Amino acid sequence: LTSLLAFFPPEEVEDASEPIKRDRSHLENTLKLNEEKPADDVSGVLQRLRKIYHSSIKPLEHSYRYNELRQHEITDGEITSKPMVLFLGPWSVGKSSMINYLLGLDNTPYQLYTGAEPTTSEFTVIMHGPKLKTIEGIVMAADSSRSFSPLEKFGQNFLEKLIGIEVPHKLLERVTFVDTPGIIENRKQQERGYPFNDVCQWFIDRADLIFVVFDPTKLDVGLELEMLFRQLKGRESQIRIILNKADSLATQELMRVYGALFWSLAPLINVTEPPRVYVSSFWPHDYHPETHRDLFLKEEISLLEDLNQVIENRMENKIAFIRQHAIRVRIHALLVDRYLQTYKDKMTFFSDGELVFRDIVEDPDRFFIFKSILAKTNVSKFDLPNREAYKDFFGINPITSFKLLSQQCSYMGGCFLEKIEKAITRELPDLLGSIGLGKKPNVLSCDVTGCGETPKNRYRKP
Repeated sequence: LTSLLAFFPPEEVEDASEPIKRDRSHLENTLKLNEEKPADDVSGVLQRLRKIYHSSIKPLEHSYRYNELRQHEITDGEITSKPMVLFLGPWSVGKSSMINYLLGLDNTPYQLYTGAEPTTSEFTVIMHGPKLKTIEGIVMAADSSRSFSPLEKFGQNFLEKLIGIEVPHKLLERVTFVDTPGIIENRKQQERGYPFNDVCQWFIDRADLIFVVFDPTKLDVGLELEMLFRQLKGRESQIRIILNKADSLATQELMRVYGALFWSLAPLINVTEPPRVYVSSFWPHDYHPETHRDLFLKEEISLLEDLNQVIENRMENKIAFIRQHAIRVRIHALLVDRYLQTYKDKMTFFSDGELVFRDIVEDPDRFFIFKSILAKTNVSKFDLPNREAYKDFFGINPITSFKLLSQQCSYMGGCFLEKIEKAITRELPDLLGSIGLGKKPNVLSCDVTGCGETPKNRYRKP
């Protein structure tokens, strides 16, 4: 042993054990972290968007209690929030390491804790701040200026598992990351102490990009992962599947693992096109020798370009999201109005109102509730809600507590239905079309002119 140590002095042994760091230039170039840009002024667009939502969409939303149907109430904080990137997947597949790598937090006081065992037990929100700061979940939920105040409905046990970290990083000026607890298939849901799937659904509904991360050792699909992909249905365009730690395998093994991942996910993703799987190793250490370095680097740059595109299309995505929400609110109001009109038509002086309405709710097709909406309006049958959802909705909201749409009008304010239809067909499309036309919005004249100026969008590529 002494003779061996003579050939390897202590300092040389220490140097040999130091892992080689990967070059980060491609990451900084793709995400444009080194570019000195003026602050993006989107306040005029956001003010117009808030004005449209509060004046044209929210009155109908509150009048027909849409939030109790879908449990999705939009706050001002959500309208003004940055794009959100959500990290999902089994435990210890490298979600936290990937965030550390993207932000360059390794070996700094800001880095997220990582390890081979399940390390992340909280929902961790990584956002921008002037200095490193940790925010408790209770504080985040109480702050109405943030977009996380609706999370309070999941209870105090969950808020104890929610944590916010503010980091002074340039990328976080334009995006927010959310790290989630890893999926552990042998753990029962009730052991978490809060509704895990409901919380995941809340974040999924608001995420602009969803990274579902796997590694070569955790490809099995259990009940919890199956439930997660069920919640992701309809969001396929936002999903990016990542096979992480790819440089730990030889070429032949990697091909087998790639095929096994497709085989596992095929029953869960019901789309005609196969999902895009990004194969690489997202951590700061250099790729393992004798692996496909060029392939992994190209895959990583492709994923970073997707992330950058979401950041640059922030305002377009936000306006489209509000318009989609308005369409759902309008359909809900039309359905409630039709239920109420049918109830009034069937009621007589001697009728039992509760029995009459129970017949309507139990079999709406017999009274052509849904078909009448499709026949008289430009509603797609694919946008209609589930009939069963209205049984629960009217179970806690008596039909007599609502007014007909024809009665939701005032001399000064106009009709709720006409205002939301105008927002869907004219105001929001016009706002979307005005982005990038070159005029800078004059915020001060919004109250006078109705924000008719054309805003400039610096997120869109020339």
